Amino acid sequence: MRGAVVRPDATVEAVHVVPVLPSSPAPGLVEFDPVAMADAALSVARRALAEAGPVAAVGIANQRASTVVWDRATGEPVGPGLGWQDLRTVGDCLVWQSQGLRFAPNESATKAAHLLEAADPDRTRDLCVGTVDTWIAWHLSDGELHVTDLSNAGVTGLTLGDGADWDDGKLEALRIPRSSLPRIVDSTGVVGQATALDGAPPIAALVGDQQASLVGQGCVRPGLAKITFGTGGMLDVCVGSERPAFARQGGHGTFPIVAWRQGGVPTWGVEAVMLAAGTNVEWLRDDLRIIGSAEESHDVAAQCESTDGVVFVPALLGLGTPRWDYGARGTLLGVTRGTGRPQLVRAVLEGVAHRGADLVEAAEADTGLTLDHLRVDGGMTGNPTFLQALADATQRPVEVSPEREATTLGAGFLAGLAVGTWGGWDELAATWRPRTVVEPGRALDRDRWREAVERAAGWEPDLSAISF
Repeated sequence: MRGAVVRPDATVEAVHVVPVLPSSPAPGLVEFDPVAMADAALSVARRALAEAGPVAAVGIANQRASTVVWDRATGEPVGPGLGWQDLRTVGDCLVWQSQGLRFAPNESATKAAHLLEAADPDRTRDLCVGTVDTWIAWHLSDGELHVTDLSNAGVTGLTLGDGADWDDGKLEALRIPRSSLPRIVDSTGVVGQATALDGAPPIAALVGDQQASLVGQGCVRPGLAKITFGTGGMLDVCVGSERPAFARQGGHGTFPIVAWRQGGVPTWGVEAVMLAAGTNVEWLRDDLRIIGSAEESHDVAAQCESTDGVVFVPALLGLGTPRWDYGARGTLLGVTRGTGRPQLVRAVLEGVAHRGADLVEAAEADTGLTLDHLRVDGGMTGNPTFLQALADATQRPVEVSPEREATTLGAGFLAGLAVGTWGGWDELAATWRPRTVVEPGRALDRDRWREAVERAAGWEPDLSAISF
């Protein structure tokens, strides 16, 4: 959990972090403690205010689709929070799919139904359902607000096609009472007061983390895109006022999203997903132990100018966009007796860069837009070798965010926009000042890469056959 203050000149101050780590009590299960999360949110917010002084507004950016259910009267959670990666409802999703309803296990829908069924099988209790933004807003307002914004509601799997309201047919099928769901509000706009904080500043923004990163990097006009390279990777591109033509997934594996909503009017985007990005560097460090830290991956890879033909497909968790294949597996090709530690580490970094290029190509194909350059944030953007590989794989300039966690800027921008700190979207866009720009050099061999992906695909046929 991270709290910070964003100043009118787009600088970030008074950053405070309290780790709230998920647990995995069994394979495929990802849980978190909602009370610990709420306590951490209040702690970092109060410490940031104590250090930096009063603020004009509060913005909340959150990991999307992670789900909490709690008692409306007491505020007590009825069970653990279920993280977005939690897979306990995969079987439920497949059953619903056979009945003509499509839910994905990484959406909130079946997570909420699971928690409700465990705590209230007769649906007689007055319970609240929410994603993390809803849960934090509830605590910041001392239980007065039960709200979510459209960027979060849109990835629950429970809304109508335009995302503006809940889908009664889906609610009935999953036995989720409409009364348990939050009110859907704008992403930018005052919704209440943060009475749990000194001065009770207005809560003026709620937004999903990837959309916050999009705004934080100034991608507020059609054709502007960012990629966040954390444990996974997410490319988001601003499309504009028209909803993408595809309902669930484009022909090249991207998804329509609401980037934000202001004054009741949504701005749309598309999202492309890489299931494993920084996870691959963690694998080198924690499992293979051939590097001592994530930062060392740059130093080791820089010891060679190329991989000498070694290609790594980073499918440790399967492949996402453009080829959704949960049965694909990490694949290392081209290894010889002369392959050393530097070539292996460089191949891993270049493999993630190739996946970034896959996302770019898919987004362009599904939207018809041309992405002339990329803006990037996330932990891997501290690695110069990776950044150069990304520029080389995409053959586009790569602009690196001045804030590694651009979600902070996005939440602050949307809150400030609501209370007049910034006069409009053009003013927000003008705040973009990349930390560095990496120009493309030698082109990486994309044809060889595609051949490697073909060899990685379908390794676990039963998993490869699953589609959500």
